[in-house]
Amino acid sequence: MVLCGDGSGSIEVKMRYLIAILALGGVVVSALALHVHYCTDTQPCSINAVWDCGIVNHSPFAEILHIPVAAIGIAGYLALGVLALLRQRYMVLLAALIGLGFALRLTSIEEFALQAWCIYCVISQGIIALITLLGLGWFTAEYIGLKRASRTA
Repeated sequence: MVLCGDGSGSIEVKMRYLIAILALGGVVVSALALHVHYCTDTQPCSINAVWDCGIVNHSPFAEILHIPVAAIGIAGYLALGVLALLRQRYMVLLAALIGLGFALRLTSIEEFALQAWCIYCVISQGIIALITLLGLGWFTAEYIGLKRASRTA
């Protein structure tokens, strides 16, 4: 089994496409959150006082410099998907780590400041965590492959 190389390795291809598919899922979830941000009627994700996307997406924390956080998420997930398809392992890992840090900050705001959770945000948190782990594995596989190749050369 080839861990890295010219793209012919099975793990290489699987990781690249799996990250791209997860990023597409992140775009969808972020688009749903963006819809909630601009919508004023009751949303299906508003379950009770603790699980209410409206509270989260209409809060002052839902925008950064007048840009909805969900729109930033859409842009970030699109960038991750493109970077994965372009086989930019290091950039995928770096962007995923930045996205994970951003998502963790938003999660702490949900827990401590708003005391309400958005189901779309929680799903997005899971997606970016998976992308980060896959990005780390993909980058590590390349590193190990290069180390093995240098020993045999």
